[in-house]
Amino acid sequence: MKDYKDNPYFKLFSTQKNNHYNVAQSRVRDRKKKLDALKYAIEVTYREEIIEALQKDLGKPRVETELTEIYQIVSEIKFAKRNLNHWTQKHKVSTPISMLGASSYYIFEPKGVCLIISPWNFPFNLTFGPLVSAIAAGNTAIIKPSEMTPNSSALMAKIVEDVFEENEIALVEGEVETSSQLLKLPFNHIFFTGSPQVGKIVMKAAAEHLTSVTLELGGKSPTIIDKTANIDKAAKKIVWGKFMNAGQICICPDYILIDKSVKTKFLASCKKWLHHYFSENPQTSKSYGRIVTDKHFQRLNSYLENAKQLNATFEVGGQTDADSKYIEPTIISDLKLESTLLEEEIFGPIMPILTYNNLDEAIAYINSKERPLALYIFSKSKADIKQIINNTRAGGTCINNTHIHYANHNLPFGGINNSGIGKSHGFFGFKAFSNQRAVVKQHTFGVTELLFPPYSSLKEKLAKLTVKWF
Repeated sequence: MKDYKDNPYFKLFSTQKNNHYNVAQSRVRDRKKKLDALKYAIEVTYREEIIEALQKDLGKPRVETELTEIYQIVSEIKFAKRNLNHWTQKHKVSTPISMLGASSYYIFEPKGVCLIISPWNFPFNLTFGPLVSAIAAGNTAIIKPSEMTPNSSALMAKIVEDVFEENEIALVEGEVETSSQLLKLPFNHIFFTGSPQVGKIVMKAAAEHLTSVTLELGGKSPTIIDKTANIDKAAKKIVWGKFMNAGQICICPDYILIDKSVKTKFLASCKKWLHHYFSENPQTSKSYGRIVTDKHFQRLNSYLENAKQLNATFEVGGQTDADSKYIEPTIISDLKLESTLLEEEIFGPIMPILTYNNLDEAIAYINSKERPLALYIFSKSKADIKQIINNTRAGGTCINNTHIHYANHNLPFGGINNSGIGKSHGFFGFKAFSNQRAVVKQHTFGVTELLFPPYSSLKEKLAKLTVKWF
């Protein structure tokens, strides 16, 4: 192995590498015990501390923490425990007659030592969610959470130390340099959640060791509203989906494409639901969060300034407060195509609205961009829905709602190309952290032996028959 003695995390990596076969051979019931211990820590022991940490880091309301952080982890654990016996058993497959005398099956074996790099927007969910899959699959793991949510990262370190042995699961805190050092090590799998820009850095580092990766990225997730949609219900769900966690969600509706004829009605409904959810002064609402750091606040504020300079129409909001990192829920229309709001992933509480005259126009606009992590459709028309799905590509899609595909552990979650590589959640998360190993067992004389050298005219005829009939 390459000399990594100067790497500050090589000792920890080696500790897990020396132990990963022991962990891999652990019984299903042992893995379930680890998952139970994590579940108890999240659901009981540290529940109030989690709520407090997220309030400090993101101004996250208690209900949002319960639903988007605690519930998601607990439900992932429950789903894994219910299905783990099936996932880990031998999966028999048929064997062709040309291999008569043999049987075939495949197994899911642990990849080994894994690295999980998690983001700041849902720190607990997007750290412990992948960890559940890693544990279920029988791996060891080193976790690097985001430095942008220090209270959450410190608490996760405490939880990991309390629940797990370091030679199985460990958490390392630190700045960007910490991630850079970890990425130099020859992990067997890397699970990264973050931006496409950083995802490229992770993938490049993984290529040095031919390490497999799961990249959960983001991008600009579009929402199409056609003229057949229930406009008030669409506004209700879109406003909820866009402004939850102050818009800092990789699958939130990034921008709206709406049939020109229903734009005015949609805006009126959006205003109604914004007031209903967050009152007429969202800054005083206990249901509305804050931007994570000054840097992200300034980034979003620059998008607003750019829109003003290009004479966009501020339909709702636009007010900001740098001291509290507050940005009012904002809806903007009449944007020029060169606006930064239409070029960059927003990741904040600003919702641009574009209109279209026909559906082909909307589809062409979506396809002019990178492939998104999510695409949302609001329509009563089966033909329109079919046309959109057949002529676009996206990691996932909800029809007449937003976000909820993420919460179904029976579905694969992940992006495509710029929005991600690989899938997670439930079986798909277990599979991401596993090697699907093929096994063929020869029981008796194999007919292939009839074709071993030395070759003869008879064997040439047998070979031709094999090609023709089998």
